[in-house]
Amino acid sequence: MSATTRPATADAPFVRRILIGVALLFLAAFLLLPLLIIFTEAFTKGTAMYFAALREPDALAAVRLTLLVAAIAVPANTIFGLAAAWAIARFDFRGKTVLTTLIDLPFSVSPVVSGLVYVLLFGAQGWFGPWLRQHHLQVIFAVPGIVLATIFVTFPFVARELIPLLEAQGRDQEHAALSLGASGWQTFWRVTLPNAKWGLLYGIILCNARAMGEFGAVSVVSGHIRGQTNTMPLHVEILYNEYNFVGAFAVASVLALLALVTLALKSFIEWRSDHAI
Repeated sequence: MSATTRPATADAPFVRRILIGVALLFLAAFLLLPLLIIFTEAFTKGTAMYFAALREPDALAAVRLTLLVAAIAVPANTIFGLAAAWAIARFDFRGKTVLTTLIDLPFSVSPVVSGLVYVLLFGAQGWFGPWLRQHHLQVIFAVPGIVLATIFVTFPFVARELIPLLEAQGRDQEHAALSLGASGWQTFWRVTLPNAKWGLLYGIILCNARAMGEFGAVSVVSGHIRGQTNTMPLHVEILYNEYNFVGAFAVASVLALLALVTLALKSFIEWRSDHAI
């Protein structure tokens, strides 16, 4: 091969530059520019107004509710994801394909539709509505409904990260541990879980990000009660509709910061996972 001959699979330099330029322009237009606008609008009237908007009682209530819902939904989905991934990757059973398909259901169903399903089940005129009223329990337009809707839209993330990882690792190490006398739980805690820890953390980070940023399903079941059932995304919508742009973008900037932290953690987990192999 002569010095001027390039491999058949190599692209010309100008092609690479064009592709990189297109990618950078896309990121600038649809990622960096919106973030810049959010922070610019949030500080339009100065830092005093910015922090005043964040200290407002309804904003603090929205932050607390968002953190509370995430604190319930993420551990619940972590437990489910571990159990589902371990069952699917390690055992053969009837209905395995159905279970795998159902895990992907929230990805294919609109969050608004999932919220409506919970209203039909637990609303005042829903299937369980009369029973809930008799026992003085409220699910819809209350925190339990928000938690249920959030769990539904976020439960695939942990399982979907762990299933391919556990399948790729195989069962050799676990069989070796069992042959040496380890119990099933000992094998899980000392062999399976340590090998899957980076994938588990990655799934938890994605699950938490979606839980704190969910809008559609939560909007349907929350009732938009200020100071009680408004999460941060819902509070942003209300403030924006009231033309309180500083307040809306101030709360939105907190969500944006959480998203940036999530991206940083995601990149760190990917880096650690690559170096752990």
